[in-house]
Amino acid sequence: MSAVLIFLALLASIIIWWMAQQRLTSKPWLEAEKVSSFSHFTRSSIATEKIGLGVFLAVVGALFTLFISAYFIRMGSDDWWAIPIPRVLWVNTAALVVSSITLELAKSLAQQGDDETMKFALLASLITGIGFLVGQVFAWRELVSAGYLLADNPANSFFYMITGMHGLHILGGLLVLGRTTGKVLQGKTAQQVHLSIELCAMYWHFMLLVWLVLFALFAGWANDFVDICRQLLT
Repeated sequence: MSAVLIFLALLASIIIWWMAQQRLTSKPWLEAEKVSSFSHFTRSSIATEKIGLGVFLAVVGALFTLFISAYFIRMGSDDWWAIPIPRVLWVNTAALVVSSITLELAKSLAQQGDDETMKFALLASLITGIGFLVGQVFAWRELVSAGYLLADNPANSFFYMITGMHGLHILGGLLVLGRTTGKVLQGKTAQQVHLSIELCAMYWHFMLLVWLVLFALFAGWANDFVDICRQLLT
């Protein structure tokens, strides 16, 4: 149980740091120039959409944290056999990293008003994101063909369930990213879609972070890290 708490504390720290980077913890009421002046109120510099997405991502982070904690607890049972990691997951991880980088580039280009280059960056992010999702299906098929069925082993069940849940979130992000990319292809300017791109990047980076944690978990690296932390604490 101590190992689970250590890992959850680490994951919570990463989420809190990421949210702080998005200035979701800022206090706009402390930024007023004159406290005694009540002639007008200034709105928060953070878009309402960003705050809403931040709350949603916090819920998503809590959901995956519960999955991870259940994974750690269940893996201590006698009927647990580790599942091999398909090599295609390395390619999928690289695709998601590239997708996140190109989307961040698209956000930067939108701020600069470079409509043409931004369009290509969005398309690259969309294509690599779809590639990640297709690669996950290939990973499932590879495991099934090797005999690692859903109900044969708790490790199998957790792998399919957690990667499936992550895949659903990626699919939802792709739908929004595809809609934003479609608007750009139809002639929308960078100024008109800047907020949408920024929200997509915010969501995409978070899902990349979640996937990296999950990949470390399935590969066994997270277990080794938790064991090291537990030895240092004891």
